[in-house]
Amino acid sequence: METDGFVTSGYGKGKEFLSKDFYKLKFKEKLGFKPYPGTLNIIIPEKHLKDINSIKKNCKNKINGENNFGSVKYIEATLNNKIKGAIVFPEKTTHDENYLEFISQEGLREKLYLKDDDKVNLIIGD
Repeated sequence: METDGFVTSGYGKGKEFLSKDFYKLKFKEKLGFKPYPGTLNIIIPEKHLKDINSIKKNCKNKINGENNFGSVKYIEATLNNKIKGAIVFPEKTTHDENYLEFISQEGLREKLYLKDDDKVNLIIGD
């Protein structure tokens, strides 16, 4: 699936959970990289919600949480045709369903000079 979306600010929860060793180690094992401690938050168009919900529902890739930190599903994705990473679907979230969280090994706002409302492209899955 391919979609455009717009960068938006998050709540800082991604940084908290991606700083946990068990998440870092599992993502390294499953995806081949240790994620940057934080997510790039992207709002996608309403017309793609059905596809996103289907991807989330059928996603078999999962990292089980520990203590009070919930499990997270993930699917590989590419940002702007060059940055490999993944979309994560935390079990515990307060975000609306059109709000996606992209992880990679780098801080993308800094690397790509992104700010809120910048348009980005996502290719989700193969």
